[in-house]
Amino acid sequence: MPDLQSSVAVLTLWAVLGYALGSIPFGLVLSRVMNLGDLRQIGSGNIGATNVLRTGNKGAAALTLLLDAGKGAAALLLARGITGAEDAAQVAALAAMVGHCYPIWLGFRGGKGVATFIGLMLALHWPVGIGVCVAWLIGAAIWRMSSVGALVAASASTVVMVLFDHGQAILLGGALTLLIYWRHRANIRRVKNGTEPKIGQKAA
Repeated sequence: MPDLQSSVAVLTLWAVLGYALGSIPFGLVLSRVMNLGDLRQIGSGNIGATNVLRTGNKGAAALTLLLDAGKGAAALLLARGITGAEDAAQVAALAAMVGHCYPIWLGFRGGKGVATFIGLMLALHWPVGIGVCVAWLIGAAIWRMSSVGALVAASASTVVMVLFDHGQAILLGGALTLLIYWRHRANIRRVKNGTEPKIGQKAA
């Protein structure tokens, strides 16, 4: 029987499955089911929980947050549980994040990946996930901007991994952090210009 940890076929399979799970646009689906309109025409046009909140439906936003986090966690945990291989789990995790940010069903125009990132961190190693959540809360509380909270959490993830002795996932954490920063590049420009909306405000 081939070693799953060295099988390119197995890693490729989990990359595809992870991407498929991650690319499910729960925010867009829920906004349509709940008659909240086309999420891509509301606020920032993003399909994530923060923009769902701009519809005024807190329940839909909370459910989007949970489902977007859950799909990332599910991809990682399924790969880990079925193969028993940590590299397969990490490949599925990265693919799920890419799927959320660049879903083929929406012309590769997806979300910014924050909820999925947090779900992945919690599934990867729950103390790391808790540390990342605390970092997000601190960043958001100080600057009152969801985007800054996300950037602080992403930046802190590698440090948190080291602190909780989960250094074998540093490459994954670094890749996810870079993706978070790339997806937030417009937010970074607005923060620098002083035009980034505070939490609860409508996007410009």
